[in-house]
Amino acid sequence: MRSFCSSRWLVGVSAMLALPAAIAAERVQVTTSFSILADMVENVGGEHVEVTSLVGPDSDTHAYSPSPGDARALSEADLVVFNGLQFEGWMERLIEASDYSGPVVTATAGIDTADADADAHDDHAHGDDDPHAWQDLTLGKVYVNNIRDGLIEANPENAATYHENAERYINELEATDEEIHQLIGEIPDSTSVITGHDSFSYFSSAYGVRFLSPAGLSSASEASATNMAQLIDVIREQNVQALFHENMTNPAVLNQLAEETGLPVAGTLYTDALASEGEASTYLGMMRHNAQTLNTALANPNHDDHDDHDDHDDHDDHDDHDDQHGHSH
Repeated sequence: MRSFCSSRWLVGVSAMLALPAAIAAERVQVTTSFSILADMVENVGGEHVEVTSLVGPDSDTHAYSPSPGDARALSEADLVVFNGLQFEGWMERLIEASDYSGPVVTATAGIDTADADADAHDDHAHGDDDPHAWQDLTLGKVYVNNIRDGLIEANPENAATYHENAERYINELEATDEEIHQLIGEIPDSTSVITGHDSFSYFSSAYGVRFLSPAGLSSASEASATNMAQLIDVIREQNVQALFHENMTNPAVLNQLAEETGLPVAGTLYTDALASEGEASTYLGMMRHNAQTLNTALANPNHDDHDDHDDHDDHDDHDDHDDQHGHSH
């Protein structure tokens, strides 16, 4: 009798130990193209999803080269989510190579897109439409609804939860949108901001800050002496009050420009990728961080002190991020 009870106890313990693995296996396996979408999916899917992002935090989706392991990850997924509008030029080819046949969410579907800036000197060509629509939280709600519908298609039995989570998350987007309007509203209308590549047009249209991405400042360029002179002219002509790093771009040119002009590098903005840690490691945290960083640097109209370059160090380890791909959440 004791042996029988012991056996039953061992079977019970074994079942309990196997339970977490079984629960994980039952989750909807979602593969996203990049980190911002992964965070959105986690918010809508909650405990019912297991999310893998092909391109991880602080990594450049534009420059990404898919691996055979990525095709395998897609083939094993229950749902694939990507931005579209040629943001990930490699994604559709990867889906085809993987033989994935499940539901696919194009997160920008239904968005009234902005035209790509034909005059932008950005090395990242996207075609006629600007793909960075998540930079406007009102359009972020379209992303959320598209993700919700994709999860319901892949996992209809949990449809009610996805609807509930999406509604809660959209309320958070709306509250953050109000915060950003307030923060950016304190910045003088005449202010211009220089960034490394042209990804802030939706943010600019929604919240009212003018962003410039002049020649020589793209993430893949090194400024020539001529370009540097032109950049200095742009700064003087356009009332640029501060310079900002981007988390996935080379800071060398911007640091040189700061030294040439005496302008401060006032912080790091997050555009096409989340941070690896900290506030900007979530979509809403990233949006709030950007607005607060801009407000802190630009809301005070007195910018006489341009000698503070302490922020240069926050990007000295940029190259360490180049291989941060295949990020799982």
